[in-house]
Amino acid sequence: MPKKNLRGSNINLVKLHNLQVVLLSLLYEPGLSRIQLAERTNLSSTTITNLIAELKAQGVISEHDNGAEEPNPRSVGRPRVGIRLIPDSRFAVGVHIGIGIFRIAVANLEDHILHNKVFEYDTQLPAQAVLEQIRDGIETVIQESGVDRARIVGVGIGASGLVDFASGVNLLAPNLNWRDVPMRGFFQDALNLPVVVDNNVRAMAIGEAFFGAGRGVNSLAFVYGRTGVSAGLVFNGRVFRGSSTGAGEIGHTVMLLHGGDPCHCGNTGCLETLVSEPAILRQAEALARLHPGGILAATIRTRQDVPMLERVFTAAREGDEDVRRMLNERAYYLGLALANVVNLFNPELILLGGIFSQGQDLFIEPTLATVRSMSFGGLGTKVRLQATTFGWKAGVTGAAALALMHFFYQPEEGASS
Repeated sequence: MPKKNLRGSNINLVKLHNLQVVLLSLLYEPGLSRIQLAERTNLSSTTITNLIAELKAQGVISEHDNGAEEPNPRSVGRPRVGIRLIPDSRFAVGVHIGIGIFRIAVANLEDHILHNKVFEYDTQLPAQAVLEQIRDGIETVIQESGVDRARIVGVGIGASGLVDFASGVNLLAPNLNWRDVPMRGFFQDALNLPVVVDNNVRAMAIGEAFFGAGRGVNSLAFVYGRTGVSAGLVFNGRVFRGSSTGAGEIGHTVMLLHGGDPCHCGNTGCLETLVSEPAILRQAEALARLHPGGILAATIRTRQDVPMLERVFTAAREGDEDVRRMLNERAYYLGLALANVVNLFNPELILLGGIFSQGQDLFIEPTLATVRSMSFGGLGTKVRLQATTFGWKAGVTGAAALALMHFFYQPEEGASS
């Protein structure tokens, strides 16, 4: 018999849930009156009054005359008093750890970035040395932001690879050769702040679900490509992590059964070997050698100040048919993988980040065509496919959102806020 998660509720959990409902309602609809809050949340006016009093005492909300009348016959002529979050009453630190770089930002309750910095690191360094660099970077960004440290609800860290969300341990980051790195423990001890760690793409999905294009969407998939390829899934406001935190590793879906390139994970023919940045650059370099007089080869020679991937995209935009054909093939494989995501999870919205967002004019149309043609029963015709709304900020915005949701909007019992 399968083990069930049977857990009773107590008064503290009920109150915590009600606070979450009120805070999220105010995040989504600033300026709601008490009566509107009661209607939206199905809570009694007494409960709303008590919760609002508590939140006002914490200094995280304010009430203002909205100039409109209450939609209630008993309050005809009385101006509607709207309740709003005070965005700069609390802050979160977001850390996005990529391959060779990490970004750190301080964001407010609306996940607006106040201050951010980008740092580089040597991928050959041991994990402990990189964590120490990140710790120093966090302290620098907090200090430069000027925010009151006491108003920081916590630090959210989006890390590459498999992350055990419960323990905060980075179990495996193949592209960094990291195993069993105790990230949460290290940063909590070093910073004396609450810390939550998750896979970096799941963090991006959280950012979009609550602060970006995913608001009002019941099911969302965020797919990010750079050195690797991964996905984050959010259903009904909750992240899907799977039974052992491995959900979303779309980059290691085997696409070629025979003759595929080796992948860092140990398999061959993974999606990552076909559509990641290194895979595209390998294909592009081969084309440039094959056609030394072509647009791509000329672009590579003459635009040394532009990153290599952008030179490839530029050649495609300027009419290099071989490059366009190669990118269309990459988009086909991406679309095939996404069709499988559609068949398995039926998301309402799929967002693309990283290189797929950077080259959205080259990827989205052919990728969507494959999704629509390869999905079962017309499911692909119902899904929306678009680039992330946060661009290069998706990583730090998502990491800050991870902290905001875990320590403020959706805290677990005992979490600080």
